[in-house]
Amino acid sequence: MPQHSETRFLPYAPEQVFDLVADVRRYPEFLPWVQAMRVRRDDGQETLADMVVGFKGLRETFTSRVRKERPGSIHVEYVEGPLRFLRNDWHFEAAPGGCDVRFQVAFEFKSRLFEKLAGRVFDAALRRMIGAFEARADALYGAGSGVSSSSANSAA
Repeated sequence: MPQHSETRFLPYAPEQVFDLVADVRRYPEFLPWVQAMRVRRDDGQETLADMVVGFKGLRETFTSRVRKERPGSIHVEYVEGPLRFLRNDWHFEAAPGGCDVRFQVAFEFKSRLFEKLAGRVFDAALRRMIGAFEARADALYGAGSGVSSSSANSAA
């Protein structure tokens, strides 16, 4: 089962990065391969959403449940789609001048063929996706802007 874990420092308040990751409606604006997003339900603490992903002629819809524990973590659990399993966890921890973001993902396709194809591009795709979140944070909050008390309390 492909899985990946890494920690990155971002020069933003944990609340800012939390807001960026929690705002799934905006994913098609900046995440590679995300073509559309439909939020079925969002009560502030949990979101149920359908994500349409397209890559080289393939197009699939994934339904996920996103549990938000503001401002420290976000947990994504797979509900239905072409996978057998998906778990994605984000953790945001305050650090001097910003926050440490810990990202973990594990998944398993129902199809062994898709699993082999995904395994070949998995690391590059994750680096590109994580880079897209970093670029989005820079665009929203200013590249290397550091943490200020006013921005730490604002919502994205």
